Amino acid sequence: MNELTAVFEDERVRLLRLAERILADHAEAEDIVQQAWLRLAGTAQEIDNVPAWLTTVTTRLCLDRLRAKTPIPDDEIHDSTETYPDPAEEVVLAGAVGAALQVVLDSLTPRERVAFVLHESFGFDFATIAAILDTSVPAARKLASRARTKVTPPSPEAQLADWEVVDAFLVAAREGDFSRLLDLLAPDVVVTGDQAAVALGTPERITGRQPVAEFFNGAAKAAFGVFLGDRPGAAWIHRGEARVAFDFTIVDGRVSGITFRAAPEILASVRRRKAGAAVQ
Repeated sequence: MNELTAVFEDERVRLLRLAERILADHAEAEDIVQQAWLRLAGTAQEIDNVPAWLTTVTTRLCLDRLRAKTPIPDDEIHDSTETYPDPAEEVVLAGAVGAALQVVLDSLTPRERVAFVLHESFGFDFATIAAILDTSVPAARKLASRARTKVTPPSPEAQLADWEVVDAFLVAAREGDFSRLLDLLAPDVVVTGDQAAVALGTPERITGRQPVAEFFNGAAKAAFGVFLGDRPGAAWIHRGEARVAFDFTIVDGRVSGITFRAAPEILASVRRRKAGAAVQ
């Protein structure tokens, strides 16, 4: 018990911050954390990872508290091949959820709120969120996506700059966030490759949002933001050298075309660009 007490005390501040962010009430957060301690002290099961166990218990207690306050039934999300929009404005939400968002957070269902806070504020991956919410990874992703849509509804005035679209696309591709890829692509998007790039193994042509998203989903892990001349793009860089450039065409905040280019004169114009930067 002394060992469990020590671990709990080490985790107390983190658990309190987690509960307070979800519930937006310090007193309730303290009560939740105390309940988590009582459950830990009273359990007879073997716990392999006490911090992870405490995180799960604390989050589920918060979820129960939110449900008790919410008379409207909490919509359940089931596994499906259906996709939901995931706005590119996620780039803006990479930091913690601020107090200014509290009114909007209060409008979310309990499960949406938990998924959103865990992912956006604390950087939990969707596998962990799915385990905490006792659901599938796609369902957890959709909960966070739906919450994000409510928090930041798409707006023409909030259209991202071209370099932001490129960076958001690369992040979505690396993380395998299929719904965000779909949202970033124009319906008639076309991917092509020049002769040199095709010789290196890039596709010669892919047409349509769904096929393009499927091609890039979980890919582009070795691609970095670059400038092609004065235009933002990306490039596959191997051992410090650009091997294939990704030449993006952005129209109205969406990717309408990507051309793989490996011609020497094109690669010579590639300059590395810091992530999240419009100029270098």
